[in-house]
Amino acid sequence: MGIPVCSGCRTRDARIAELEGQLAELQRRVAELEARLGTNSTNSSVPPSANPLGAPKPGTKKKSKRKPGGQPGHPPRLKQWLPPERVHQTVTFVPTQCAHCQAPLPPEPSPADPAPTRFQTIELPPVVAIVTEYQGQARTCPCCGEVTRPPIPRDILAHSVGPRLTATLSYLTGCHGVSKRGVEEMAAVVFDAPVALGTVANLEQEVSAALAAPHQEAVAAVQTAAVKHADETSWKRRGQLCWLWAAATTTVAAFLIHAKRSAAGLTALLGAEIQGILCSDRWGVYDRVPAARRQLCWAHLKRDFQKIVDSGGPSVFVGRRGRLLVKKVFAAWHAFQEGQVTRAQLKEQMAPLKNRMQRLLLEGALLGEDPKVATFCENLLALEPALWTFVEVEGVEPTNNFLERLLRRAVLWRKRSFGSWSDAGCRFVERILTVVQTRRLQDKNVLDYVHEALVAHRSGQPCPKLLPEG
Repeated sequence: MGIPVCSGCRTRDARIAELEGQLAELQRRVAELEARLGTNSTNSSVPPSANPLGAPKPGTKKKSKRKPGGQPGHPPRLKQWLPPERVHQTVTFVPTQCAHCQAPLPPEPSPADPAPTRFQTIELPPVVAIVTEYQGQARTCPCCGEVTRPPIPRDILAHSVGPRLTATLSYLTGCHGVSKRGVEEMAAVVFDAPVALGTVANLEQEVSAALAAPHQEAVAAVQTAAVKHADETSWKRRGQLCWLWAAATTTVAAFLIHAKRSAAGLTALLGAEIQGILCSDRWGVYDRVPAARRQLCWAHLKRDFQKIVDSGGPSVFVGRRGRLLVKKVFAAWHAFQEGQVTRAQLKEQMAPLKNRMQRLLLEGALLGEDPKVATFCENLLALEPALWTFVEVEGVEPTNNFLERLLRRAVLWRKRSFGSWSDAGCRFVERILTVVQTRRLQDKNVLDYVHEALVAHRSGQPCPKLLPEG
């Protein structure tokens, strides 16, 4: 017979079980809060500017033994001579007598004379906007006394600011993040062309309308590209959270502001059926693209492994071994980029790393003591082919740093301006960013294109192509 248990003991045992459950839940919450307190730019997507106090310095490197400045073998960055058509004035210094024997020298050069030494200076003349005044003169008829005054043409009355100045003011906003009040001041101080604050906003909207077709052209180009990068960052519209989506290739970048950080936002930018290979982070919305046509960002993966190390516990080995694998992957990739190894050699070097990564993720997925790390490993196993696309496919990189650099201009704009107030303002942001970053990728002048697009828009002509033909 079992020992009888009194009702008090049962109550005690039930209370102990309840307290143990509460203790386990509190320990879980404390561990979760400690992990959040330990989040910083080295183990998450938190920017360095938002690091908590005491966080390790991002990107800490060992002090180099090299001297500051250009290193031996580094190609020199010499001053570029402007071509003759850009030279407005040439001042010559002609010797009149020989420095050796003091004999007189001819004023004109001979075929035996070496080329002259050269030095160019660049100066800015006083920048004063050209003001044209149109007058409708009145004349009184000597016969009947009727006053006749010709109207100023409507196409002249339509614009009080010319296309070059309009393009320049919007370029300052969209390329260099100058505020509207800053643009208003620069127009008056730099160009001696005072314009009202409301005029600055109206000119932006005119430029936005002029760039509508190029924006659509860029969106269509990234949708059909064989390889593209994609990412998103937060934006504000009337103080409400929305999202700035971006996609880019090596020659074109497209931006789009959407209300949602969901499949709807990605569809608005890249279409319902995403074509080609997509390089991105592991945000769930990108899972609609098959893993065989994706490339995951190893820079994000490096931070994830670092976070596992910082969290401690039984899963530390996953983080440490993962960090070592990431280091070896980047070392092999950098050697390939620098031409030290061929594509075939890169594949050969990556083969054992693939096997080691798979084994590590399998071990991590079986961890019962750390459900979060186990889930991380399971999710990564499901996307494993997307880790290695860069090894096989030309033009694919192992990180999404290319697009994150393109997004940086937009992030700085958001921090300065706190987003846009209207839908029209959002359209200007996405269109001017698209043109600015695309022209920069093509190493072409941004201002010239915005000016040409605005001239075409005002004359009712088709906008010049943003992308090169063929």
